[in-house]
Amino acid sequence: MAFAESTAALAAFAGAGTDGLPGGDALRKADPFRGVDPLRDLADACLDGMAEMARWEARAAALNVRFAAEYLRATTALACPAASPQECTAREMAVVAEVACVLTVSERTASSFLSECVALTTGLPLTLAALQAGTISWQHARIIVAETGNLDPAGAAALEAHFLDPDAPSPARGCPAGELVPGRFRAKARAWRERHHPVSIEERHTRCAADRRVEYVPDRDGMAWLSAYLPADTAAGIWERTTAAARALQGPDEAQTLTQLRADIAATLLLAPAPAPAAVPMPMPMTMAGAGVCRSRGRRSWSPSRSCRCSVPPTNRLSWTGTVRFRRRWPAAWSPTARVPSTGF
Repeated sequence: MAFAESTAALAAFAGAGTDGLPGGDALRKADPFRGVDPLRDLADACLDGMAEMARWEARAAALNVRFAAEYLRATTALACPAASPQECTAREMAVVAEVACVLTVSERTASSFLSECVALTTGLPLTLAALQAGTISWQHARIIVAETGNLDPAGAAALEAHFLDPDAPSPARGCPAGELVPGRFRAKARAWRERHHPVSIEERHTRCAADRRVEYVPDRDGMAWLSAYLPADTAAGIWERTTAAARALQGPDEAQTLTQLRADIAATLLLAPAPAPAAVPMPMPMTMAGAGVCRSRGRRSWSPSRSCRCSVPPTNRLSWTGTVRFRRRWPAAWSPTARVPSTGF
């Protein structure tokens, strides 16, 4: 029924001008200026058509979710009991491969899609209903699935009720979830999850830190992406240190952008020879000027900055010596020109 209504609306929007709009006579009576500017009416009709197309795509995604869930149930019912864990794994791989071939996607993408379908059909009824009604997009539904991934059933139900049920005890205020851009909705859903998660952040951080990893993805034109999944404080420290070193290289004679310099410095530090095991690390955490103050220690240990010469081992195209300011109180045993062996600075 929903698809029939969407198809009829899209067919109407495909017409040009006021004549192609559904209820054109009523619209002309409501707006006496409608029809005066045919181009404006055509532009409005195109926008209305795109909005209806977005709702149609959401409904199609909901139908695809139901197809995938039913396929999983059917294959499970057809299969005889597995004789070993290896046979069970082989069957799961075969199911994922079938879906990947049908959707023309990778097996990794197909596996994630099937997991999302199971989550929507078994534990997130409000999300699936909103997707089928076209009030949220597939991206919004995936965000809800991701943010409720490690919540118990009660927590998952509370999260989706907060954003999708206007009659909930404490519904979300402001713009409805489907009218928020996915990035903003993700931030709001994650903030709500962090405030209401039954497990402490320390315990969750310890568990998730075990999944830290580095990934390499080839790209076009001889380029590639190198990404790292790290604890937030470690990632922030790497970002601040490379940014500060890149800013130290900037000047009137430097043609490269800050982004290019940051990438070159990161590559130089990663490809540099490993420091000697006997190298003495810095006794206290430090941060570079313009990158903020280390929040893990009290501010009483910080004093006005002092200049420190730092060098990065040369590579194929990057060799530099710049001045970086470290905001810390230097012990008497340390020289202002000390080298930091653990980072190559």
